[in-house]
Amino acid sequence: MQSEGPAVKQTPVVLIHGAWFHRSSWEGWAERFTSHGYAVCVPGWPGEAPTAEQVRRDPGPLRDLGLAALTAHYEKIVRSFDNPPVLIGHSAGGLIAQHLLGADLGRAAVALAPLPARGVPLDHGRPRPWSLMPADSARHPCFEPLPRARFRHVVANAVGEEEAAKLFDRYAVPAPLRLLADLGLDRTAAGPADTVVNTANSARGPLLLVSGQEDRMVPDAVTRSVYKLYGDSSVVTDLKQFADRGHSLVFDSGWRSVADHVLAWLAANGIEAVAAQG
Repeated sequence: MQSEGPAVKQTPVVLIHGAWFHRSSWEGWAERFTSHGYAVCVPGWPGEAPTAEQVRRDPGPLRDLGLAALTAHYEKIVRSFDNPPVLIGHSAGGLIAQHLLGADLGRAAVALAPLPARGVPLDHGRPRPWSLMPADSARHPCFEPLPRARFRHVVANAVGEEEAAKLFDRYAVPAPLRLLADLGLDRTAAGPADTVVNTANSARGPLLLVSGQEDRMVPDAVTRSVYKLYGDSSVVTDLKQFADRGHSLVFDSGWRSVADHVLAWLAANGIEAVAAQG
C-alpha cells in the first residue's frame, strides 16, 4: 500500500493598503503571489466599496475610521489564520504591518514606503502631502481628497502623465480626516503617526523596508530613518531602495520589479509559499 506524502499548506499573505488608495491597488501583487503558490488575502478597510470609483462617489461609510479601529480590523484578520501570515503593507499599511509584526502577529513583514510611527526621527523631512493641496477641505468636512493634479505630483511623479491619469482613475480615493489626523497627516499635525511599533522585539519575524528614491509623500530619507530606528536588531531587518521610483511603486507599471524583489527576499529568508505539514 502506497503511503501518502506529507500534507502541504500554503503560506498566507495579507496585503494592506494605505490612505488615498483603494485595495485594488494590490491587484497585480495578488495575482503574482497567488501564481507563486501563496494564499493571498486582500482585505479592504471596514466599509470600503468594491471599486475606487464607488468610494469616490460615496466615501461616507469610511467617515469615522481612525487608526486604532483600522489596526484592530487587520489584527482580527491576521489572528484568524491557523499560521501567521506574511504582512505586506504600503504607506499607512506599511506602518500597520510593522506594528503587527512587532506584536508577534506575523511571520514576516514588508513595509513599502511606510508612514513613520511615533519615535521615528524626522530630521531629513517628513510626509507633507497636504502642503501640495488646495485648502478646500471645507467642501469635504470628513474627508481629504487627493485631487488629480496633486496625485500626479505627490504619488505618481515618477511615471508619465498618461499613466498617472490612469492610476488615479483606477486607484485614488479620498481619505478620512480622522485617520489622517491619527497618522500625523492632517494639515495641523506636528509629528508622525500616533502609534507605537515595537522595534526592540527580538522574537519577531524578518522585516523588509522598501523606499522609492523619488517618493514625495514618504521620502526615502524617512524610510531610512525608520530603518535606523531598528538599530542593531538581532532579527533580519533589511532596507531596499529603488532608484527613480515614487510613492506609486506598488501599483504603477514598474510594480513587478518591486514584487519580485519581495518574493526573492521571502525565499532567501526561508519563507516558502508552500510548507510540508506533519
